[in-house]
Formats: sequence, C-alpha cells, structure tokens
Amino acid sequence: MHLLPEITDSAEAIQEIRRNIHAHPELRFEENRTADLVAEALSSWGITVYRGMGKTGVVGRLDGDLGLGKMIGLRADMDALPLQEHNNFAHTSRNAGKMHACGHDGHTAMLLGAAQYLSNHRDFKGTVIFIFQPAEEGGAGANEMIKDGLFTEFPCDAVFGLHNWPGLAEGHFGVTSGPMMASSNSFEITITGKGGHAALPHNSADPVLTGAQVVLALQSIITRNKKPVDAAVLSVTQFHAGETSNVIPDSAFIGGTIRTFTLDVLNLMEQRLREISHSLATAFDCQAEIAFKRSYPPLINHDAEVQFASEVMGEIVGKQNVNTNIDPTMGAEDFAFMLLEKPGCYVFLGNGDGDHRSVGHGMGPCHLHNPSYDFNDALIPVGVSYWVKLAQRYLEKN
Repeated sequence: MHLLPEITDSAEAIQEIRRNIHAHPELRFEENRTADLVAEALSSWGITVYRGMGKTGVVGRLDGDLGLGKMIGLRADMDALPLQEHNNFAHTSRNAGKMHACGHDGHTAMLLGAAQYLSNHRDFKGTVIFIFQPAEEGGAGANEMIKDGLFTEFPCDAVFGLHNWPGLAEGHFGVTSGPMMASSNSFEITITGKGGHAALPHNSADPVLTGAQVVLALQSIITRNKKPVDAAVLSVTQFHAGETSNVIPDSAFIGGTIRTFTLDVLNLMEQRLREISHSLATAFDCQAEIAFKRSYPPLINHDAEVQFASEVMGEIVGKQNVNTNIDPTMGAEDFAFMLLEKPGCYVFLGNGDGDHRSVGHGMGPCHLHNPSYDFNDALIPVGVSYWVKLAQRYLEKN
C-alpha cells in the first residue's frame, strides 16, 4: 500500500474530526453544526468557502499555484439517519434518534483530510472543488445543490464520489463502468371499495381481497413483462386495511419500492403497475388510485473516468486490491444526479467485516443503516490518499 506519509501522520487528527461528527449527527437539511465545522476547517486552511448551496451544503474552492487549468469536483455527503444507535463507545451519538449509520461522518472527514493536504501542496495547475453535500438520505441534496447552481458556479470538468462498503475487504476498492447503483422509486396504491359486515360479503366490494390480488399480480411484472436479463426489484413493503375482525373496510393501502438500472425498464414497470392495479380493481368492483414517485435516477459511471480512477486506486492499494467489475447494487445514491450533469466515477472503499469496532459496539452487524454500524477509521489515510492523488493526477493529465 502506497500512502502519503504526511497523510498517514495526520490520520489521527482526521479521526478525531470523524468521531466528533459521529457524536453529533444531523439529519437531512439540518447539518448546521457539521457545515460549520467543515467551513471553519476549510477557511483555516486558506480555502475559499461558499455556504448555503442546497440549503446546508458547503463548497470549498482551491486554485493551484501554477495557473488556470481543469476543474475537478470531489464530493462527500454529511447527513445522518433517523436511527437510535446501539453502540456505547466514547463517540456514540449524543442526539437521540439520530445516528451516522452509513459512514457519512467518515466521508466528510476523509475529504477534509484531502483538502488540508492539497491546501499545503498547491503546486498544481487548475482547481479543486470540495463538495460537502447535505441530504443524501432521501432528500436528494445533490440535486438541490445542482438546482442552486453548483455546476454553474463551479463548472467542473469531472466529478468523483466515494462510499465505504461493508463486506468488501478493508482498504480494497470496488467499481464498475455503467450502472453501479439502481434508481430509487416508490409507489402508493389506494384501493377503494364498499365496506360492510364481514358475514355478508356479497353486500360489499372488498378492497382487502382486491389488494391481495394486486400484490400477487405485481410480481408478474418481474417474471412476465420485463426481459429476464434486465435487473429490477419490485417490493411491496406496506399493506394496511381494516380495524376489526368483523368489518370489511372501505379501503386498503399498498406501498412499496421499485429499483432498476435503466429508465426504459423503469418506464415499463410503472406502466404495468398502473395497468394491473386499475384493471384488477375494476374486476373486483373497486377503484385504484396510484401515486408513483421517482426519487433517484440510476447511478451510471462513465467509462473513461472509471479507467482513470482505477489506475489511481491501483497506485495506492495495488491493482490486485481493486475490483473493476464489482457487482452493481440495488441500493440508490443521489450522486447519480451529479453524474447526469458531469462525467465522473463513484467507487466503493471496503469497510471490512466489522472487527475494527471499538469496545462497546452494539451486537448487530456492521452493515450500512444498522444501529451497530461504525465507520472504519483505518480507511482514513487510504481515502485521503485516494482523493489527493486523484486530484493531482487529473489536473496533471489535463
């Protein structure tokens, strides 16, 4: 592993920043303390700071000493999850019901470490844009920053993102060209019928029976409508109806999610969901009302940037520790919005299997969105070195 000595020496100080952020988690668009911490650190290193983009976002601009050149964007997310932490170590969350269970504390700290190093080594041509984004967890903060003029104010030639990945060996990297993470979409189906006495069902139009038929029929979209080679998930996660055992209710509610890697498959699945729901409701003398929300598009990496980033990753951890054909995941990520605007690459950095956790950790697995999760601080010098070398190589190359 080829880490920059100065970065290795500063890893403990960056770890303290990470644990500080972990202990004070903030939910989407509430990242005021975190944004203050980030802005103060960037300013102290002589980096120009811009606030308020995407509500609580922070952007740092660092121009090299060798004049104008290309502009590269490096992005980290800052928000936490509405989750009660089960860990009990020194840096456990002090904010009840809020937890950094996805490692955004580590992402923020690593990008700060890179900003500090690059501010001390400005012997490059061009500009580095440090993007500290709010509200990745369901708030589409990336899109909010874009709508507020992120790439108008900072016209990056390419943009790069990173996420820790439990289950991938500690310090290893994973990436793939093309679709790497799925689109995230939700649906709500309300079946309205005619309620009545459960002992006299012939006098009613039963929305529960109708809803049950809809739930089963929706899976036929996966098995009979889309091509077998096209990956997709349709999961019904909610079914609510009725209040007592002897009354057929007036309505039933069905909710769930659809994940796809392409918009063509998504369009097909939404169309069929609507057709099946309406047709079955009509067949059972009921009505269906459907709300379909497209939250995040699929995250699609660009080939040239994947090849470039893979070379940098190989320089740091060795080519044998870089998987350039990692399996895509049906999880979603709003960095996808940035990749719709600019060429770029999103990579996974292995968080290990959880053995790194301090004494006092919860008894659950060290998985993302789990109350026993904790970011692996051993990744800090790896992640910082990746960001630094990525920026330096990109600006040298261009």
